[in-house]
Amino acid sequence: MTTERGLVKNVLLDELSELEGTTLGPSTWLRVDQEDIDTFGRATRDLQWIHVDPVAAENGPFGTTIAHGYFTLSLIPHLMAELVNVDCRQTVNYGADRVRFPAPVPAGGRIRLSVTAATVEEIVDGFQVGFQASVGCEGTVKPVCVARVVYRFLR
Repeated sequence: MTTERGLVKNVLLDELSELEGTTLGPSTWLRVDQEDIDTFGRATRDLQWIHVDPVAAENGPFGTTIAHGYFTLSLIPHLMAELVNVDCRQTVNYGADRVRFPAPVPAGGRIRLSVTAATVEEIVDGFQVGFQASVGCEGTVKPVCVARVVYRFLR
């Protein structure tokens, strides 16, 4: 396993069990701009004003538009790629449990990810890892998304 600045670059499949209990990250910052929020809204047919209408959102509870919670969740795999790269045949995003959105991501906000490898289980074709993920937003005390994300790394 090689590391740089706290980011795990490469892990051999058979070294995954060594990750259990290890916190990785944070990732680099990723800006969530209005164009990204609008694109996600169109793709998912969620065009609620709080996300896609900056004029109306100025008078809303946050004073600006905010990213969809599910958009924030969907960025975890992208950010996760900075934290762990497992040398295996196939990586599968297997699912997410206990997803919560404790705080909003304002348009233009910057987010980053930290994860803890909570569980590492050997399965028939490789390993299943449950990562406790926490997405933070610059200038926000509470995390903007917490979830247990499950990945399968296959031989």
